[in-house]
Amino acid sequence: MAKTTEKNWWGRVFRPADSPVDDRAPASEIEDDVPRAMRIAGAWSWRLLVIAAALAVLIFLVVQLRLIVIPLFIGVLVSALLTPFIELLTRHRWPRGLAIATAILGTVAVVGGLLWLVIWQITREFSEVQQRTAVSFNELKTALLQSPLHLTETQINDFIRDMLATVQNDSQTLLSGALSLGSTLGHVATGLFLAIFCLVFVLIDGRGIWGWLVRLTPMKAQPAIDGAGKAGWFTLTNYARTQILVASIDAFGIGLGAFLLGVPLAIPIGVLVFLGSFVPIVGAVVTGIVAVFVALVYNGWFIALLMLGVVLLVQQIEGHVLQPLLMGAAVKVHPLAVVLVVAGGTLVAGIPGALFAVPVAAVINVMFRYIASGAWRTAGLPSPLVVGDAIWRTVPTERRALKPLQPRHAKTAPETKGTPNA
Repeated sequence: MAKTTEKNWWGRVFRPADSPVDDRAPASEIEDDVPRAMRIAGAWSWRLLVIAAALAVLIFLVVQLRLIVIPLFIGVLVSALLTPFIELLTRHRWPRGLAIATAILGTVAVVGGLLWLVIWQITREFSEVQQRTAVSFNELKTALLQSPLHLTETQINDFIRDMLATVQNDSQTLLSGALSLGSTLGHVATGLFLAIFCLVFVLIDGRGIWGWLVRLTPMKAQPAIDGAGKAGWFTLTNYARTQILVASIDAFGIGLGAFLLGVPLAIPIGVLVFLGSFVPIVGAVVTGIVAVFVALVYNGWFIALLMLGVVLLVQQIEGHVLQPLLMGAAVKVHPLAVVLVVAGGTLVAGIPGALFAVPVAAVINVMFRYIASGAWRTAGLPSPLVVGDAIWRTVPTERRALKPLQPRHAKTAPETKGTPNA
């Protein structure tokens, strides 16, 4: 009876004290007695813990090295944007060095022109904005006096006086803040230099850099990594082109609406919308609120409502026309996923995290999908991409090759000559 009972898990745990069975049960029997669901859950659990630990270490290193990682990301993103233009020039028999120099100088000229327009309009309308600010302050003061709060003019003046006294008393804090600002400006200048440095070298020798990185990986994994990198680069270039086109349309629409409604600082508002559009969904909402707030402060409720209508119209056109048309309905990321990715990037790395969260997530998604598809197993080279795809294609599309690719010798490292890059 004892032996029969000990054949199951309950019998071995609660067996009689005089049982002759040895306490050392074989490992195979113990493993067999663990429920299959528990074994699967345990296997998944320790693997997920290892992956989570590796991701935590990676995020920690990125945050600690942010002064290097952020300029590198900026350089790669801008190079992905400039690569199609450089390839266009080289196809027209421009020397590659001259094409790269033209693209970089053209980008600097465009950015400098936008900054000049912003500064020009701010200086041009400074006196008018100052007068409107005084009028708006007086209107706010009158509204507070007539509000249910029953504030008096003396209380409002005392509150303003206390604020000025606090600023004067905290001059030492402000001085340390100025020193911190100087340090921050130094970091910004260093980061700008690193970004330009990375941009130039990625454009000049991106294929060689990618080939060197691929050769650092195990030989058996090189075809998969090479193909995934090419798919990710293809996605990044299309994402950059699409986002800058959408941002330009948003900025033009909202800036033109602000100009026609007589809202001051229409050009700075348009530039702000352009920059904010690179953070999908969240950036458009924030910059739209800023535009409506400026209209409310300087033009009143009626113009603010009209400005709100302009912002909503532009965002509806973007969400229901531009995004499906340019991105493609099949590859459109769900808005909830975008918001969560942007929120996570902001939490980890602030504004740069919000800027790079979506493209990084898109590239990682495409790379993992390529590796999981197993297309790299049939040949040493990845599946060919459709070169003539339209701009809205953000995920590489496979096509049937006329001639099958010949598999490479197992001991031969894959070439990186076809890596899409700068």
